[in-house]
Amino acid sequence: METLLLTGPKHSGKTSAGRMLAALNGAAFIDLDEQIERRTGKGPRSLYREGPEVFRAAEAETLKEFLQESGEKGPFRVIAAGGGLIDNPAALGLVKETYPVCIVCLEVSAETAWERILREAGETGELPPFLDTANPRETHRALHERRAASYRKLARFVIDGEHRRPEEVAEEIIALFVPGKLPPPSR
Repeated sequence: METLLLTGPKHSGKTSAGRMLAALNGAAFIDLDEQIERRTGKGPRSLYREGPEVFRAAEAETLKEFLQESGEKGPFRVIAAGGGLIDNPAALGLVKETYPVCIVCLEVSAETAWERILREAGETGELPPFLDTANPRETHRALHERRAASYRKLARFVIDGEHRRPEEVAEEIIALFVPGKLPPPSR
């Protein structure tokens, strides 16, 4: 089974677009953060508080489990990665060398992502733990810009998700494919 990996900085729309993409194509959809929680019994934030290395190990192991599965639903599967996957060498090695996948990067501005982070913080009552700094907004901006540049280099395709509905992003991704076949893996 071929795998399309949606990447990009935090809150770039990977999960929403991924769900829509999978639904439009009858493909399997995997949200990596949800699967980490299902597998470990702890959410990404909780694992990250135990130490970034604890979370990164769980992320790599969970990703490996799904990449090893052959799957039965549809011509391909869609995996939405967490925003920090680019900072996980073990996970990157899996998708670049061991289990090559087609990598698509979703982009939004740092300001749009920040607005989404604040909206989520209003619901949860807290910012993500990696933003527990003296200046969370500046920490986010610097991290977002660095990660976005790294994801652009890694991806086979880069999709602008700024002010677009998940359906629009999914349809643009679909238009890139030969019917029923993903483009060659990213390298």
